Amino acid sequence: MTVRLPVFPLGTVLFPGLVLPLHIFEERYRALVRHLVGLPEGAPREFGVVAIQSGWEAAPAGPPGRPVPDGDVTLHEVGCTAELRQVTELADGGFDIVTVGRRRFRIADVDADAEPYLTAEVEWLPEPAGTDEVTDLLAARVISVFRQYLGLIRPDPQDISEQLPEDPTVLSHLVAATAALTVADRQRLLAIDDTAGRLRAELRLLSREAALLRQVRAVPVPLSELAGPPAPN
Repeated sequence: MTVRLPVFPLGTVLFPGLVLPLHIFEERYRALVRHLVGLPEGAPREFGVVAIQSGWEAAPAGPPGRPVPDGDVTLHEVGCTAELRQVTELADGGFDIVTVGRRRFRIADVDADAEPYLTAEVEWLPEPAGTDEVTDLLAARVISVFRQYLGLIRPDPQDISEQLPEDPTVLSHLVAATAALTVADRQRLLAIDDTAGRLRAELRLLSREAALLRQVRAVPVPLSELAGPPAPN
């Protein structure tokens, strides 16, 4: 079963539970914010954030995983909804909004014509319920390796390492969003359905990144800049 969802293509990957602030200035996305704010009380105020695989966010969208007719944009197939938590209307008619990632979905079809903004037919992806011994052991290993990684990339990693969540699924999303990974790496992590699989993949990625950091002994930019989502153009 699919549902129709507003879609906001971005050059970043959103994970469940992670905060994503956005500055909205394009008229089509202003219309999206007005639509969400105008929904009845209690209705979910959320839209889909989908990472751009190639091309520009402002171009028309096409089917996921394929270039659009003009060849400018390719969208990834798996995204995450952003729940609207705070809206500040600006003097020029734009908005500053704060959203939080909520649930993952897979795009079945994209429609660029039904609304001023993109919409898509999406199916919700399963989320794990509870944990098992294997997942708990993997989470403990990820915490250990992630703390070592933070020790290499930050002069004082204590602020983050002391706040690591115990829940394996929440941990897997936080590590994926916080580590200095490429959009492609993050997208692959988002698309993994089970927590254990995501944690295993993160162990490999963190080991790779730690080895590179030990080799070069240099980090070009702070983690805070690497981990934060880029502002939309």
